[in-house]
Formats: sequence, C-alpha cells, structure tokens
Amino acid sequence: MTAKILCTVATLALLAGGCATMPRSGQPEPRRGDEIVAAGQFFHTGTPVVLWLDPGGYDAYRVERRFGPVESSDWTDSTAKVKTLKTPNRYGLRHAELTPAEVERVRGGGWDLPLLQRVVDQFVIHFDVAGTSRSCFATLQDDRDLSVHFMLDLDGTIYQTLDLKERAWHATTSNDRSVGIEIANMGGYPVHGKNPFAQWYGTNARGETIITLPKRLGDGGIRTQPFNGRPARPQPVRGVIQGEDLEQYDFTPEQYAALTRLTAALCRVFPKLTCAYPVDAQGKLIPHKLPDSQLNAYHGVLGHYHIQTNKDDPGPAFNWELVIGGAQRLLAGESLAPPLYTPRAAGQFRR
Repeated sequence: MTAKILCTVATLALLAGGCATMPRSGQPEPRRGDEIVAAGQFFHTGTPVVLWLDPGGYDAYRVERRFGPVESSDWTDSTAKVKTLKTPNRYGLRHAELTPAEVERVRGGGWDLPLLQRVVDQFVIHFDVAGTSRSCFATLQDDRDLSVHFMLDLDGTIYQTLDLKERAWHATTSNDRSVGIEIANMGGYPVHGKNPFAQWYGTNARGETIITLPKRLGDGGIRTQPFNGRPARPQPVRGVIQGEDLEQYDFTPEQYAALTRLTAALCRVFPKLTCAYPVDAQGKLIPHKLPDSQLNAYHGVLGHYHIQTNKDDPGPAFNWELVIGGAQRLLAGESLAPPLYTPRAAGQFRR
C-alpha cells in the first residue's frame, strides 16, 4: 500500500471517528433542570430552576398580561383596564457602565459574557409580600410595570424570568449593576401592629407552625404538590430594620437551600460579585440603607433595604450567615447536601 493510500485511509478513519462524536442534526440537547441563563449561556446551580423558556415558566419578555383573560390581555386592552401600566417593557438595557460603542453593540441583544461580567457586581435580595411566586409575577407583570430576574417559591423552586443580561426593574439605583430575586414571603411588620400572619400561618395537629395559603390562591401555583411548607423557625423573628422594630416569619428551609446554591453559582459566574453581605467595623450585619458612597463602592450580596430607605426587605428573619456561609462553602468545594432536581430532569442528571 502506497504512502498516499495510507494517508487517505487514515484521514477517512479520523473523519469517521469525529462524526461519531458529533450530535446528529436535529438531535435535542438535554438539560438537567438546574440551569440559569446569562448572556445566552447556561450555567448549572445544583437546584431546580424553571426558565421563562420552560412550560410553567414566567416570561417577563412578554407584553401582555399573564393572568388576564386571553382575549383582553394584549397591550392595548391591558392599558385600558389597568391604569398602572405605562410601558409594554418591564425591563431595559444595562447601559450605565457601557461606552456609546458598547451600547450600540449590545442594544440588539449582542451581549457577550465578559462584558456582562464587567458590569454585574451586586445580588439584591427581596421578599415579595405576595406569598407565592405566581402571585408575585402577577403583581409585577400585570399591575406594576416591574420585573426581577429570579423568583424563589415556597418549595424552593427558582423561576428565572429574564436573561441576566437584562436590566430588570427591581432596585432603583442598583438596577444597572445587579441581579435581583424575589423570595415568596409575606414580609416584616411593626411589632404589635397589623399583619397578615393569621391568613398565612397556623399550626398542625402536632402543634408545629405551618404555612396555610389563603383559599383564594388555591394551590398557589407551587410545583411541588402536595407541599407542606413551614418556616425555618416556628415563631416570628424580631429585629430592627431602618430603625424600626419589625417581626417576620422566616423563609422555608427549601428556600434557604435553593438560594444558597444560586448565590454560589452567581458568585462563580460573576467574578466581581463578592460572596459577602454588608457588615460594620465589628463584622455585624448593617440593617439599614448604606450611605451612597458606600453603596456605590459595594460589590456583593445585599438586601433591598441596603439600597433604599423606604424598604425593609428581606426583613429581620432573613438568615444572612446561613446563605452566605453556605455559598462560601460551596465555592470552596465543600458539599452541603445532595442537589434536588425537577422530576423532568431527575433521570438525566449524572454526576
């Protein structure tokens, strides 16, 4: 066999082997069910995530109301029926840190990950005062011209409503540089003042504190059914936020577990996002708005009340050390617990 023939045979063998490893045209690419999206790329979190692309997701790119009647949910009918709606867009362009040339490049959607990583350096934690993620999205999308990147439901399911390249409208002066999450929780209220706790919390036959959704919400849109939710601590937690003494029922253990993994994932995706929360000189949590100069220089995880004086979320019950400490351990390579995946993805996941 001549050298030319040998070369031809080797080349054909190489091509055949390469073709065997390439996906077939039209073959679907399986997902694990834990991915978030940043600049069009998927990143794993180790906890269940439902994207706006998925069945049952919440799509903040849509113009129409999500929960209005289909025949009257378009933008024209919506503005006639809901006077609080002023613009069909519930999000915008992150532009504060971009040059005019960069704005022109990305305004059509052309973000690349390094540019987004240069811009994002804050993760803002909210409670939704809606109780469930479905109710939260109904308020944001159908009533208030607002948006948020993530919602975290009572059962620990995370919903992503927008690519992280978008400027969601959730935290005023920090919108350009931040990612935001609304956690299903009824929020904090003045001690001895009026609150909705009696509608949302009760006790079971064993005397344990449980979450009781108001009947008007049905199953609340919670993906885990049946879901027997409970706050991580049985009694309301008291604390001072913005100088006011508040009380709040804690978030669920499922929410803390999911948020810990999401926080670690975001801190890994965005190198400028420090896995830390605002503390004073003694290392204690700062429970009020940061001075403007400090807020401008801050890059890490923070609460809505660190940004605005008229906000008190995520409230006195939020366990900062549990979330940030756990996320730091994950970033250091430690394992907290087996990850939880959606039933759709359980058979696909392989370590």
